[in-house]
Amino acid sequence: MIANVANHVGLCVTDLDRSRHFYEKALGFAFQRDLQPPDGLTGQLLEVEAPVGLTAVYLTMGAFVLELLHFGRPGNPPFRSRTMNEPGLTHLSITTPDVPGTLDKVRACGGEVVEATDIGLAVMVRDPDGQLIELLPARRGISA
Repeated sequence: MIANVANHVGLCVTDLDRSRHFYEKALGFAFQRDLQPPDGLTGQLLEVEAPVGLTAVYLTMGAFVLELLHFGRPGNPPFRSRTMNEPGLTHLSITTPDVPGTLDKVRACGGEVVEATDIGLAVMVRDPDGQLIELLPARRGISA
């Protein structure tokens, strides 16, 4: 019997080039592929009315796959800030061997460091669309 395997996590973005730059340059993701599926089945699957205008970019970090979803159409909802205790996915967590260097890259690539969250053991940042990302330092014996 084949076991279930996690495939990817999808993240909706407003500017695909800006988000791709951020995730690749600030956080170290690698480009895998992009995809522009037809509106018909895509709209049905995602429950988005046509025109869907989806472009998906797949980025990898080791075995983890992040799918950036961009809907090139008018009428998309704006970003809405969510609290950490609101039901649903809350954040992405990244282990890095150089937290200060990564924070510098986050700022340089259009992200925001949430300074008040820096507890020394972890710090939260936001991507250019406001998505929360937790940065954790690599520990001895644990690679990033």
